[in-house]
Amino acid sequence: MNTPARPPAPSSPIHTPGHSLPLWQLLSGCADAVAAVRQGQSLTDVLAQRPAAERPGVQALSFAVLRRLGTAQALRERLVPKAPAPWVDALLASALALACGTEYNAHTLVDQAVEAAKRRAKPASGLVNAVLRRFLREQRELLTALDQDPVARHNHPAWWIKRLKKDWPNHWEAILAANQAQPPLTLRANTRHGSVAAYRARLVEAGLLPASEAQATETGPEQAQPLVLPQGVPVQRLPGFEAGDVSVQDAAAQLAAPLLVYAGGQALPAGARVLDACAAPGGKTAHLLELADLDVTALDADPARLARVNDTLGRLGLRARTLAADASQPSAWWDGQPFDAILLDAPCSASGIVRRHPDVRWLRRDRDIAALARTQDAILDALWPLLKPGGHLLYCTCSVFKEEGQDRVDAFLQRTPSALARPAPGHLLPVVEYLDAAPADRGDGFFYSLLAKSTQGA
Repeated sequence: MNTPARPPAPSSPIHTPGHSLPLWQLLSGCADAVAAVRQGQSLTDVLAQRPAAERPGVQALSFAVLRRLGTAQALRERLVPKAPAPWVDALLASALALACGTEYNAHTLVDQAVEAAKRRAKPASGLVNAVLRRFLREQRELLTALDQDPVARHNHPAWWIKRLKKDWPNHWEAILAANQAQPPLTLRANTRHGSVAAYRARLVEAGLLPASEAQATETGPEQAQPLVLPQGVPVQRLPGFEAGDVSVQDAAAQLAAPLLVYAGGQALPAGARVLDACAAPGGKTAHLLELADLDVTALDADPARLARVNDTLGRLGLRARTLAADASQPSAWWDGQPFDAILLDAPCSASGIVRRHPDVRWLRRDRDIAALARTQDAILDALWPLLKPGGHLLYCTCSVFKEEGQDRVDAFLQRTPSALARPAPGHLLPVVEYLDAAPADRGDGFFYSLLAKSTQGA
């Protein structure tokens, strides 16, 4: 049955420290962020440039707006067919998106959006007032009229929806709906510092988990037991965070390190040489070192992002060799000694982590996927000769698109006789009905393929 295109309202209003600031100020910053994303800038980079006092509130509003930007843009086009100046257009989209939810009283929102316009683009304040008030009067009719517009209905670009329909004909709508949800805070206990059960008890004691969780039954091996908090909290509130007792990492991403460390049926031996290619921000690098005493080389092409790997390792008291280099050009950095295991978390569209990064859907273009696939092929081909016969390479992407997952591995196996496929999760989708054993929070979208190198020749 068809229903109006109204996006799902959040379960509770937005509350952040930044909301002590006037709403008009946060709306103004949100409009800046939305305009920048439309111009191709990452929301993470844009937010880093905001004053610290504004950042939490602007981020919260920007996340809500970007999750409803398809609806908001379609509404603006109906209400104002001729697009206004970019910042005014972004302000209208932001206010319309928020008006579709329950974060703010509608009339307060209109008043504050007009105030933001008066302070930044005064001649447009009358237009902003008229458009928003008309939306409030005609809201039901306007939203119903968008029911047949897939971009407005699902808040993803048309090409993205088309690709999901092709790849996942039985799950595409569930994936799109999952992308609209606010993700929980998922943690990885550092088992070098204590058991998962012991850290769970600390979370209960700190009031971050309900008491009923204190004696929760563990499922699966110790190295793959994500802890899921019902609500996000600043990391400073996590017991022992600064001491390295815990890290923030999605449940799906927590599978990478154990899949590689235990690929041969038992843990890699102490001192085994492991390459973590494309390592930033370092969560998987750290997890590898938490599981075994390995000789890890962490590689990333971006020196700034590589600094985050060093920060992560420093907080956890772990050591790895870090290199700023291009994984597809090993002649520039490889010492000639083969690796026992390689983790390749390849550059990808990030289509599996949209709920955590809602700007990604609006930044990507359909043509990007083929270009990323060529990069993934190039890195796979470049790294394979660096692996010892009998060793394992784990290829993964945080993507739900088959062109960046199973298609890449199938092509690689066709052209690489020495590569043997081993059991691995394959595509993980953020929908419970698709997973045989879904993580408690469903996890992000991910792809995993484990490849063994034949001992009969490279």
